[in-house]
Amino acid sequence: MISYQITAVDPVAHLFEVSMRVDAPAKQQEFWLPAWLPGSYMIRDFAKNIIGLRASDEINRPVPIQQLDKQRWLIEADADVLHLRYQIYAWDLSVRTAHLDQTHGFFNGSSVFLAVRGKEQQPHEVEILPPTQLQGWQVATTLPRIKGDDFAFGRFRAADYDELIDHPVEMGTFTLGSFDACGVRHDVVLTGRHHCCMPRLLNDLTAICESQIKLFGAPAPFERYLFMTQVLKSGFGGLEHRASTALHCSRNELPKSLDAPVDKDYRSYLTLCSHEYFHSWNVKRIKPAAFTPYQLESETYTPQLWAYEGITSYYDDFMTYRSGRVDRESYLELLSQTFTRVYRGAGRLQQSLSESSFNAWTKFYKQDENAGNAIVSYYTKGGLFALYLDLTLRLESHGEKNLDDLMRLLWQRYGLTAIGTDDDSHQQLYSELLGRDASAEFAWIDKAADLPLAELLAKFGVELKLRASSSNTDQGGGDVEGLANGFGAKYKAEGLGIRIVSVANGSPAHRAGLSAKDLLIAADGLQAGGQFEQFLQLYPQGSSIKLHWFRDDVLMSGELPIEAAAPDTVSLVVRDEQLVNAWLA
Repeated sequence: MISYQITAVDPVAHLFEVSMRVDAPAKQQEFWLPAWLPGSYMIRDFAKNIIGLRASDEINRPVPIQQLDKQRWLIEADADVLHLRYQIYAWDLSVRTAHLDQTHGFFNGSSVFLAVRGKEQQPHEVEILPPTQLQGWQVATTLPRIKGDDFAFGRFRAADYDELIDHPVEMGTFTLGSFDACGVRHDVVLTGRHHCCMPRLLNDLTAICESQIKLFGAPAPFERYLFMTQVLKSGFGGLEHRASTALHCSRNELPKSLDAPVDKDYRSYLTLCSHEYFHSWNVKRIKPAAFTPYQLESETYTPQLWAYEGITSYYDDFMTYRSGRVDRESYLELLSQTFTRVYRGAGRLQQSLSESSFNAWTKFYKQDENAGNAIVSYYTKGGLFALYLDLTLRLESHGEKNLDDLMRLLWQRYGLTAIGTDDDSHQQLYSELLGRDASAEFAWIDKAADLPLAELLAKFGVELKLRASSSNTDQGGGDVEGLANGFGAKYKAEGLGIRIVSVANGSPAHRAGLSAKDLLIAADGLQAGGQFEQFLQLYPQGSSIKLHWFRDDVLMSGELPIEAAAPDTVSLVVRDEQLVNAWLA
């Protein structure tokens, strides 16, 4: 048995304290901490936050510890029991690691619980203790409970180390709500200040969750599910787990009343919840063979992330529509925005979906200002590939089959059997559904090229209209006219001008000499401001204007050519109601 105790020992200093007991340790017993956690494919080196690691035997005699590398330790001792004690510095306000202050505590087990080499498959127990200096705190987690009432501090169990670290923990004074979806209890926890109308949120989440359970088929693959959300001034993100999800959102993304419309902000939060919930099937249980089991001490490479994040990204929007939370116009706007995020990056013509998946560790999760020119997202382009597969299957089967059928086959063949998918598993099942070889369709995974979706959408009554952006905040969608003149750089307004965030290769901004982090202060002798792209519309194409900017503290200048804006923004426009209804009714 491996057992732990964890307590918020000093919230002001952001310190958890962990003690652990190992029965019958090896004479040379190794301990290790993961370097990454499932769902977030970047080495995070959680061990850097361990402080004051100490060990003792069954009669409390100190035992020396030898550190082997950044995340492994060795204890050589002839002892029946080993006790370890250490602290965790928890000040990462994210869904990935651990965070603690006077308002709440949160942790993923992968960042706080040392693993015992050779005993990872044994049962594990953990006692979560309340902070002594704070009152009224509760605990939210889907770890199976041994002792204590729901949401009380107490003892929990896990069948093995993998289960132990796949149930994050939220503690504090949170708002709690519950609902039933297809016979399964779902809890919602909101931490932080907010004005959310909880009955409205519960109603909308019920519809989304039931739609997804029915897609794969009841019963759901868990006995209980938990949505835990940290509500912030601004924030967005989520991470899936086997029976829960950890989320961040901004206050304005939560519904304020029962009858408030689903605006863009609330729609964004519902889509996030839909995305992480869909992962309960697609990646938590249907997963690549490379992840069975997870190897958390170093990178695990797979070209399949397009299938797990891309297909999930397709369904997150689709399920908010299918569940009736958003209307058809809103859904097509969401789909337009996905197209736009892909089309605005020249990297889509440099990197394929399989390459994007394989290089997630160094390219996608470590993006810099040149990312748009060099890489493509397996989330967004993967979502478009899922759309391509869905429409192709609907077209060839005359509406008898769609991508749901592929997901159900994946669930039956791989999810229920706990067998990981190979690199060609999706293609084989899709070919089975098509009744022919699908090599031509799946060849697009290895191409750095745009998918032939305009032609497919037209067969379903929708025009893919490629236009120029109408403003610096235009995210796509809407049947609007774009600006005539282009700039080719993302920027944000500052007091003295505009700060360049990124520059598209070959754009006017590129040819003028601008780079990311430059502070553009003047154009044609006038101060540059937040409406810079509108300012450029005053000049005729074929002319040029003088720019001045600071790079660090050096004043630089260049000529900006005035030319037609690039058509990098997508609007999906309904042209045939009958055909659209055949797809989306």
